[in-house]
Amino acid sequence: MLTRLTHWITGGTETESRNQITLLVIMAIAMPLTFSIWRTMLDNFAIEKAAFTGVEIGRLQSLREIPGFLTFLFVFITIFIREQRFTILSLGLAGFGVALTGFFPSVWGLYATTMLMSVGFHYYETGQQSLQLQWIPKHRAPQTIGKIIGASSFASLAAYGIILTTRTVLGIDYKYIYLIGGSLTIIISVFVAFYFPLYKQQVAQRKELVLRKRYWLYYALTFMSGARRQIFVVFAGFMMVERFGFPIVAMTCLYLFNHLINMFLAPKIGQLIHKYGERKSLGFEYVGLVIIFSAYGMVASLPVGTKALFGLPLIGFAAASLFFLDHALFAMSLAIKTYFQKIADPADIAPTAGVAFSINHIAAVGLPVALGIVWVTNNAAVFWIGAAMALVSFVLSRLVPHTPVPGHEVVWDAAVQDGIVEVAD
Repeated sequence: MLTRLTHWITGGTETESRNQITLLVIMAIAMPLTFSIWRTMLDNFAIEKAAFTGVEIGRLQSLREIPGFLTFLFVFITIFIREQRFTILSLGLAGFGVALTGFFPSVWGLYATTMLMSVGFHYYETGQQSLQLQWIPKHRAPQTIGKIIGASSFASLAAYGIILTTRTVLGIDYKYIYLIGGSLTIIISVFVAFYFPLYKQQVAQRKELVLRKRYWLYYALTFMSGARRQIFVVFAGFMMVERFGFPIVAMTCLYLFNHLINMFLAPKIGQLIHKYGERKSLGFEYVGLVIIFSAYGMVASLPVGTKALFGLPLIGFAAASLFFLDHALFAMSLAIKTYFQKIADPADIAPTAGVAFSINHIAAVGLPVALGIVWVTNNAAVFWIGAAMALVSFVLSRLVPHTPVPGHEVVWDAAVQDGIVEVAD
């Protein structure tokens, strides 16, 4: 089955490239088995077991993003350990953090296990993105990465199946579900560490922190993406549980349906990005997000009303519809990756992956805490802020050229003189 999946994703490329992409696919499947379980149960677990409010969930999410802010250290760590090995090690660390989560059902216990999981998750994501852009040819990147996202969504379905079976059918406690998900990821990380050889880098990656002036638009798009995404990740799901009373089964079904759609939609989105380009794709995403976040704001302003369907308020189902649409646009963000791949010096990919994740998390570190305070007094205001962020992102997307290449990174660029800032180790 895995062989057929890889052949579908690669389109029948040469053997080494096919094996590299097989490794990327297996790791992309392994992460959702742990992270999707952690994320899906987080709001219910935090509220039921640790008595979280919007303030605590905001602090938790800010703490979770600190390792993401520190991913610029990725390039320095890979001086001492090969990038491929470090990515696999980070995958296993994320699984370990999730496996421990249920055994520490308190505010500080959840903070600690979340930080452990987050270190592994963010360094894994940095390495995975870097390896994708190094190993996948530019002309196939949108389609291939879209298919890898689809495979990851399939794994998320398996994670939700684990939650539904263990929680609702077998009545297993949270801690054992976390243990199952984390352990599966650890087992897979050990397998790929020993099964796959270390692949040689086609282009040696720079081992210093690199910031280039000509990448400024990529940095700006990445920053706004990180700031805006926090609204959805932190508060959309939390609203379902706190305001509309969605139980763990309902939340699992929400995420399950989202990933079922994404499994089929992400490969199509990759094809559309390849056909229409990054400029149009990003513009479509951001217009959609302005509309969705504005609608979130209106839904959050309305009274909850009485429970009418499956013990849940009707307005909650309106919010759930927005939740589906919001998640459906997630795969469009891969256009930011392929835009960078087209304009980048090949030797910049690994150091820039770490820098980009740090930039992505600058706002993510402080924003959840600040918005958590706003949330306590005005739920709707949080989503109106998200709509404003999406509008800024749309304006930035208009600066992406139709055919980005080195020297033509922004619509008005001719050949731009490269400026570089290097930070010695």
